[in-house]
Amino acid sequence: IDFTMSIPSETLHLHKTSRSHYLTLNHEPAGIGDSFTLDCNKLVLCEVSSVHSLYADSNKRSLCAKVMEKVKHFEPWFGMEQEYVLCGLDGKPFGWPSQGCRFPDVSCAVGLNEVHGRDICICHYKACLYTGVKINGTNAEALSSQEREFQVGPCEGTEMSDDLWMARYILHRSSWTSGCHINFSTKDMRAEGGLQYIEEAVRRLSLRHSEHLLVYDPHGGADNMRRLTSGMCTSSFHEFSAGTGSRSVSVRIPGHVSYKNCGYLEDRRPASNCDPYSVIEALVETCLLETSEEHHDNDKKTAHPQ
Repeated sequence: IDFTMSIPSETLHLHKTSRSHYLTLNHEPAGIGDSFTLDCNKLVLCEVSSVHSLYADSNKRSLCAKVMEKVKHFEPWFGMEQEYVLCGLDGKPFGWPSQGCRFPDVSCAVGLNEVHGRDICICHYKACLYTGVKINGTNAEALSSQEREFQVGPCEGTEMSDDLWMARYILHRSSWTSGCHINFSTKDMRAEGGLQYIEEAVRRLSLRHSEHLLVYDPHGGADNMRRLTSGMCTSSFHEFSAGTGSRSVSVRIPGHVSYKNCGYLEDRRPASNCDPYSVIEALVETCLLETSEEHHDNDKKTAHPQ
């Protein structure tokens, strides 16, 4: 473009990328600073549409935005915890010896001999801050070179997914799998006595377990079938579970939320390569929009990825 973007609406253009698809510069998250080239340059999140201005099948944002518009009076907030593994050019975990090494006995550690790639994680965090992504933390994880997870949010509506995709993009350029837990709340859940609304949301989620797993990874549940084994602080792929403070459940209510009687819930099922638009859309449709309880998991086939 031949001008410096000052307001998001200035970025609404069409650019041809192939014989049949265009990139639509999305007006909501556009115009954020470019942490790589600096100065007045911008990073812009785009949507893919057809030559007839119909959104492509791979574009989950357009449908998600429509659903978010229906539930905006609930003031839904989201926060997503993106876990990732750093790999070297040889495709092996970064910092591991060529012959491999056994899984460490401690879940978290410090020191150059235990934790690898910390400089990459710090650079990514700083780049997100410069760009304007609502990143709010990072922490080491269990596996050596599963060096970090980072958290994005709280965000309202599609801003959650917009910012997470931008943070993922920055991570790829700076230098993925395990999980991408999502925290979810509404104004009623956050208010005094909100635990009753959280528990109702958990009940609704329990009725649509297999339906959520179909959209919680990009392969219709195949990735999560390998990850959700009931081991290593994961829940069962085949059965829904919930609890307070437990890491081995599908959905948990954090201990401090139970104590305060208000707050949020954490859905621990989304895979790290999930499409966040599909995840937040499924959450609000199940928890906030009227759904017939006749269409629950007892009457539907459990997800069986090919």
